[in-house]
Amino acid sequence: MEENVGQQVETKKKLSWHQVNEGIAFALGNLGHSAFYGALSTYFIVYVTSGMFSGLPASIANKLIGLITGLVVVIRLAEVVIDPILGNVVDNTKTRWGKFKPWQVIGSIVSSVLLVIIFTGIFGLAKVNWVLFAIVFVILFVVLDIFYSLADVSYWGMVPAISEDSHARGIFTSLGSFTGSIGWNGLTMVVVPITTYFTFVATGKHTQGPQGWLAFAIIVGVVAVLSALCVAFGTTEKNNAIRQAANEKTSIKDVFVGIAKNDQILWISLAYLMYSLAYVVTNGVLFYLFKFVVGKPGEFWIAGAVATVIGFGTAPLYPILNRFIPRKVLFAIGQICMILSYVIFIAAHTNMTLLIIGLILFNFTFAQLVVVLSLTDSIEYGQLKNGNRNEAVVLAVRPMLDKITGAFSNGIVGSIALVAGMTGSATAADMTSHDINTFNTLAFYLPLACSILSLLIFMFKVKITEKQHAIIVDELQAKLATGDMSISDDASAVTADVTTTVLAPVSGQILPLDEVDNGRDQQGLPGTGFAIEPSDGRIYAPFDGTIKFTFSTKHTFGIVSEQGLETIIHAGIDTVNLRGEGFTTYYQDGQQVHTGDLLLTFDRDLIRQSGYNDVVITFFTQPGRITQATPLVSKVVDHGDQVMQVTLGDK
Repeated sequence: MEENVGQQVETKKKLSWHQVNEGIAFALGNLGHSAFYGALSTYFIVYVTSGMFSGLPASIANKLIGLITGLVVVIRLAEVVIDPILGNVVDNTKTRWGKFKPWQVIGSIVSSVLLVIIFTGIFGLAKVNWVLFAIVFVILFVVLDIFYSLADVSYWGMVPAISEDSHARGIFTSLGSFTGSIGWNGLTMVVVPITTYFTFVATGKHTQGPQGWLAFAIIVGVVAVLSALCVAFGTTEKNNAIRQAANEKTSIKDVFVGIAKNDQILWISLAYLMYSLAYVVTNGVLFYLFKFVVGKPGEFWIAGAVATVIGFGTAPLYPILNRFIPRKVLFAIGQICMILSYVIFIAAHTNMTLLIIGLILFNFTFAQLVVVLSLTDSIEYGQLKNGNRNEAVVLAVRPMLDKITGAFSNGIVGSIALVAGMTGSATAADMTSHDINTFNTLAFYLPLACSILSLLIFMFKVKITEKQHAIIVDELQAKLATGDMSISDDASAVTADVTTTVLAPVSGQILPLDEVDNGRDQQGLPGTGFAIEPSDGRIYAPFDGTIKFTFSTKHTFGIVSEQGLETIIHAGIDTVNLRGEGFTTYYQDGQQVHTGDLLLTFDRDLIRQSGYNDVVITFFTQPGRITQATPLVSKVVDHGDQVMQVTLGDK
């Protein structure tokens, strides 16, 4: 028993001090990056409606506000199409510093400088010639958006470049998301104090004037550049096989075709689109709520503080609750909280206590986490339904939807400010009951309808629950084992009469498939291959080949030998129900691997304590093409021992 425990400890990857330092540097990058995005997506429109056209007649100012709002929506929607092109630019970059870090620095510096120029009102050009102002604004904003996107694409693209370990990559991504939340919500806490203080310094007035907004943009730009420099000097891009594996690019056409072919991606995406639109629009109008309805812009920091505190709590709480509560129920709980928050926002008026309760409920949502996991599980659903594993599509869906809702949010928030009279130098004292009713209708009733639609779509149209996904995985594995489905696109090109020597992927006792205890009434498993009762929790490459895919739950992956032998390696029986817990991968899909490379570690103790069999199953997915499968051993083996020779022939 002590030996087994020691072996389990060995399989758990620990981060080195270098990786910890890299993780901190990488996380700091998203602090400024998210703050910049918040300034661009939320507070730029606030500046446009309140300070950019200060000094112009109201009629001209309102026309320019409408024009700029519309242009921003169009430009930001175009960004959705441009992103894959920019990704290709980044991917084809070759410098002594790598391909991601240069764009991090260049993108952040250029976009920050342009942000500051735009927050000057383009040096008052609108007062001289508003037509020329509109033309120059479009040029500057398009260039800003392109360079911001280059920084965005290169930042998240760095994750597989700075670590080949799945566990470490997961930690880096989590750290980046954590600091991103601080950057986004922290901006909400400081925007009013910064804009008010610097306006007071310049004019002696306690308000949010153009001078304050310019100072705000300068501070955000400086933070964004410093954060990018942290990434540039604190991380190292590695030249390894994983870097070569990520060559596949997903176009917008690919995304929409993938969604159309997979109804579950469609419904999950639509539910998330409704949620995201409600969430982003509401965040955009909260400033107007505090300034023009409550009449306390100085208290706006409370919205950021509440979001930060609740965000810190819900992220770690989700995996704990999900042990006992299905994610569909957790999604419903979050959406019901959001719906209740809108009722409170509408009824609260100037009651700060009620508003805080509403803010707590509004931010208590698991929607983003549930959607990401549901989209991931839809990969196996699509593979079972139509034979397509839309992994790249799934990875692109949520960022694409975020950009779409961000674009529409800018337009909606700007329109609300115009229609409700919340522009220019207006204050809460200028608001009539009609203005406030108009604001409530557009700012809260519309998002309320979106949040209700999101709940209904997810509850009645999304079928992929944890239990259903486990059934899908079982059906998919059965089809693969019996040869009803291929894992390789070029299987027909395999040369006839070629033999692959298959090595033991794990140490332990060899078992024929028909002797495996599958936990069901009928003993044994279908297909051609073998099983090993493992003596440790490490799985190695059984031959030279290419990783074709990994199930979203990490317990199963497909690998094809250089001779074309399609193979599935499966760790445990019914371990799909662990939802990836206890499994760590050391490769990336599409990566070429060599005999003996460590591919996967799994926690045997966790599997057994959960009531599952930890047997490692290896089977071949082309039984109709296998002309001979010769066992070489029938005993205890060490990983790397020859187990079987498999010969493929013509179909």
